[in-house]
Amino acid sequence: MRIIDLIEKKRDGNELSTDEINWFITAYTADHIPDYQVSALLMAILFRGMNRRETVDLTRAIAYSGDQLDLHDVAPFVVDKHSSGGVGDKTTLVVQPLVAACGIPVGKMSGRGLGSSGGTLDKMESINGWHFEMSLEQFKRQLGNIGLVLSGQTTELAPADGKLYALRDVTGTVASMPLIAASIMSKKLAAGADAIVLDVKSGSGAFMHTVAEARQLARIMVDIGKDAGRKTVALISDMNQPLGHAIGNALEVREAIATLHGDGPHSFWEHCLDVAGYMLLLADKASTLAAAKAQVTAVRDQGLAWQKFRDMVAAQGGDVAQIDNPNTLPTARCVEPISAPQTGTLAAMDTTAIGWACVRLGGGRMSKSDQIDHAVGFVLPAKIGNHFQAGETMGFIHANDPDKLNQARSEILAALTWSDTPVEPLPHIYDVVT
Repeated sequence: MRIIDLIEKKRDGNELSTDEINWFITAYTADHIPDYQVSALLMAILFRGMNRRETVDLTRAIAYSGDQLDLHDVAPFVVDKHSSGGVGDKTTLVVQPLVAACGIPVGKMSGRGLGSSGGTLDKMESINGWHFEMSLEQFKRQLGNIGLVLSGQTTELAPADGKLYALRDVTGTVASMPLIAASIMSKKLAAGADAIVLDVKSGSGAFMHTVAEARQLARIMVDIGKDAGRKTVALISDMNQPLGHAIGNALEVREAIATLHGDGPHSFWEHCLDVAGYMLLLADKASTLAAAKAQVTAVRDQGLAWQKFRDMVAAQGGDVAQIDNPNTLPTARCVEPISAPQTGTLAAMDTTAIGWACVRLGGGRMSKSDQIDHAVGFVLPAKIGNHFQAGETMGFIHANDPDKLNQARSEILAALTWSDTPVEPLPHIYDVVT
């Protein structure tokens, strides 16, 4: 086969065959096709799209470009979750131990922050000594021993995705729905998941700005899962405001710990309850969502989920005494209030701008080489629909640099829209795609 033939075929709006897609991914992974020609094919896919069969074939080809992780010798049924990213999204830190405490092994590979979205691994590195690097053998051993593991994405799984994503990032082809879906789902298939719960964010702080866009992406990924023989469900969740109250690494770990003890923000707990509930449903651990939520609530109230979190931290080298006393997690030198600039109702938030404000405060990376300040961030209980008097405290900034603190305050206030009339609160789930 020749790559030029595939480029021209897709350019003209025709379907690529299964054999052509498999050849393309195999050849590119082996460095037999130059980037400039792959870029042309990616752009043709962006403009012409892919049908369901092509998208599934592409996902499978990427998944099989490297090792396949078979966990069934240590876990008879594996459930995974994926979030499309957001501001204040520390859901994995709560949902994983909840589900594991219900008797369902959860082995998850997560990533670092991307743009304005925080990264699960960055948050967990707020804990002294905690590490995510491990071999596939260590991954399986820990999953078998405690039923819970949180690691980084290994280069041995779906290596074609890493190459394609790096190229898409610099060629303006990230926004292709089939390419986004194939990137996400290929890693889930390669990681050995039997069932997958997708948390697809929609709103001002998400890659999908509208519910319609999020639903379209969710539909494609659920179809991929079904056609690949994996039980899959997608929740369309809100990201028009930060999830929970805490934004920033150690602050989010504290909030996750509080939530596992029954003391976290109610809206965040409700979100975790939905995600965990659907994971139990897919694993056939409950017959209804209500029954699944009751199980999840019980393991939280009995302290079983908290114990699973402690076990995971200890197994991965973390200082358990530090999470037992979260006040010993990294703490900022300056904590100052954010005051309402006027009397009125909070009508909208530019959540991406709030995320970038945290990054510039030191809570994320502007470039790969940047060091994260795990202590900094915001605690922002203010939500859309809340009414404030001028000067009333809306939240707090945690900073280690006074100049960055003042800049962050200005950026947060600029990200808020106010109304003189009442505004309805937003739902945390818009739709469920099965």
